[in-house]
Amino acid sequence: MKELIDQIKVEIENFTVNADAQLNKGNKAAGTRARKAALNLSKLMKDFRKASVEASK
Repeated sequence: MKELIDQIKVEIENFTVNADAQLNKGNKAAGTRARKAALNLSKLMKDFRKASVEASK
């Protein structure tokens, strides 16, 4: 589960950096990367939820 949390932290950082670049600099490629990071983050959060439920049993 620690690995999963570390992956989530990395994706949050990727999203933040790229979303800021799109917002502040108008960087379209950064927007694409931010959307990809958001999608990956969504998948990781679902995996975290599954792992968390299993750990609580």
